[in-house]
Amino acid sequence: MSSLTILFIIIGIIAVLFLVLNFLLAPHNPYQEKESAFECGFHSFLQSRSPFNVTFYIYGLLYLVFDLEIILLYPYAVSMYENGTYGLIVVIIFISIISIGFVFEICKKALKIPSRQDKSFNVNPEVSRVYYLDGLGASGHK
Repeated sequence: MSSLTILFIIIGIIAVLFLVLNFLLAPHNPYQEKESAFECGFHSFLQSRSPFNVTFYIYGLLYLVFDLEIILLYPYAVSMYENGTYGLIVVIIFISIISIGFVFEICKKALKIPSRQDKSFNVNPEVSRVYYLDGLGASGHK
């Protein structure tokens, strides 16, 4: 029996063991809100047009940018020995551009999610929230 086969058997046993332990030891107290559908940050029993923070979109876009950065760096990592100094310079420039953009977002506090617990962070609701306009202005008045 090869070591890879033994590894797969051990991983399977550990996965089944953790599932059984979770089923036996986890608390089971279902209630209406816990069993209700929850999608995209909105509860299903609330109005679906409630405002939400734009910062969540920014986090999602940053995730995509850095995910793509990792994918674009993979070919360099695989062929690092053949690329030489030119390839290294190109990768350093690429990482520098991405890093400068990330530092810019941090300096602009674009990644700061306003919280009720943080009294020092003043939020302009017309800038930080997306409002669905259905005959109402951004302030909610006709």
